[in-house]
Amino acid sequence: MAVQDSFSAPLSPAERAAQGKSARDRAPRSCHGRFEAARKRPDPVDVIERQSATRLPELVPVRYGRMLESPFRFYRGAAAIMAADLGPAPDTGLTVQLCGDAHLLNFRLLASPERHLVFDINDFDETHAGPFEWDVKRLAASFAIAGRANGFPVEEQNGAVRTCVAAYRARMREFARMRTLDIWYAQDDADRLRELMATSMDREARRRTAEATKHARTRTHLQAFAKLTRATARGRRIAPDPPLITPLDDLVEDPSAEGEALRAVLDGYARSLPSERRHLLGRYHLVDIARKVVGVGSVGTRCWIVLLLGRDDDDPLLLQAKEAQESVLAAHTDGERYDNQGRRVVAGQRLIQTTSDILLGWTHTVGLDGRPRDFYVRQLRDWKGIARPETMDPGLLRLFARLCGASLARAHARSGDPVAIAAYLGRSDRFEQALTGFAQDYADRNERDFKTLGEAVRSGRVRAESL
Repeated sequence: MAVQDSFSAPLSPAERAAQGKSARDRAPRSCHGRFEAARKRPDPVDVIERQSATRLPELVPVRYGRMLESPFRFYRGAAAIMAADLGPAPDTGLTVQLCGDAHLLNFRLLASPERHLVFDINDFDETHAGPFEWDVKRLAASFAIAGRANGFPVEEQNGAVRTCVAAYRARMREFARMRTLDIWYAQDDADRLRELMATSMDREARRRTAEATKHARTRTHLQAFAKLTRATARGRRIAPDPPLITPLDDLVEDPSAEGEALRAVLDGYARSLPSERRHLLGRYHLVDIARKVVGVGSVGTRCWIVLLLGRDDDDPLLLQAKEAQESVLAAHTDGERYDNQGRRVVAGQRLIQTTSDILLGWTHTVGLDGRPRDFYVRQLRDWKGIARPETMDPGLLRLFARLCGASLARAHARSGDPVAIAAYLGRSDRFEQALTGFAQDYADRNERDFKTLGEAVRSGRVRAESL
């Protein structure tokens, strides 16, 4: 992980800046301006098939069905393909804790433990240490692909990409001048968002953004409780909606035995929490468990929603226990290897996010198939506001690109060296101009890979199912 392991004397800011500038010899900024597939590039369907081999076989067709809805949906599920593409390319060697899947829909409004609304990265399944530009490239390409999905001309697509990368560079230069603790405490809260809205948007855009903020505050655990559960003769239970939500009772012959095993999972998870959080969790008792299908790229991994109750049926806690597999970046980096992939996710999230869920933890268990599995656990929903890029005009997409680029810089500055990265990026716009070319090249590649998956389905090589 990209942290200093001792209290030895650090390099001076000038020496750190010199390291950043010397990284241009290893990977000139201009080298990021294109994407050229490796001569022996793996077949994209082979890549996602290898990833699917460890997943629930009955849900793999659902994953492919979701990926085939559009090139953008394909991109969301193709982090492993992009990791394989970025691995062989020249890199800066300027290491940070990467999100690992930094596309635009993995940035959203979230609740801080102090009940403030903040804008931050939300998905850390692929988090891993690696070159900072891998995250920037994945984010930049996502804006080009989203712009294409909206039918925007290339000029508007490029405008969103440039805005995103320019915001990253400008924010990183700000962090390079800040004290260490000030970087750690920095966050993009509602006040910062309002300031940005006041200077960057017209009245209609401000209205829509204010509505999104208001809606995020309604997406609480109580709203999730009302939506996902129902009253039964045994009390409140998770409502079945197969195959998307399947109660444990419907998955195994002996639910009581599996229930005991999953209680052991919760016990293991509780031990990963600080003592005061274990005390809080101990105020609740386990009531029901169900398997849930989530996301696009995650479909097929084991994911459980856990209903616990406190004082009575009106005092719920909903947790999500999601399987953590090895990061798609692991094979392409020399970063730290973890004995528990759930711990990797949690450690990465706590390092990158300014305000992580107070009940975030990890555990290890033997799954229903008898094989060992790693999981990370968090609250199911807490003030989450999700972007809808398909409803954005070019101006709003550029604003969102600015938010995402700046937020990613903040995440990277916490774990990497903002002085070195800022020095590498420099004062000019060379880096954003280069990534504009890369984003267009990769959007082209993504469309071809999308078509390849479609051809694999039509030929019967793989099966897709729409849900």
